[in-house]
Amino acid sequence: MANRLVPAALIALLVILHGQLWFGRGSVPNVSRLAAQLDAQKQHNTQATQANERLAAEISDLREGLEIVEEKARTELGMVKVNEIYVQIAR
Repeated sequence: MANRLVPAALIALLVILHGQLWFGRGSVPNVSRLAAQLDAQKQHNTQATQANERLAAEISDLREGLEIVEEKARTELGMVKVNEIYVQIAR
């Protein structure tokens, strides 16, 4: 009787561990899903970092010189300088 108890306990333990591997909190499908989420978040972070760098460069340009201010005024507000003729080409 004791000879059968040890292998049965080991097999039960193996089944429990195997179940945890496939269905538990740290299971293979769960880890792969989390890895995919991590990759998506890293890509999102990279895009956000690039957008932040562009905005930081634009802010530094606005603080340092008037060229960017003039360019924005021309494109967004339609600014025209004195003695300058505005020509719009319709496409």
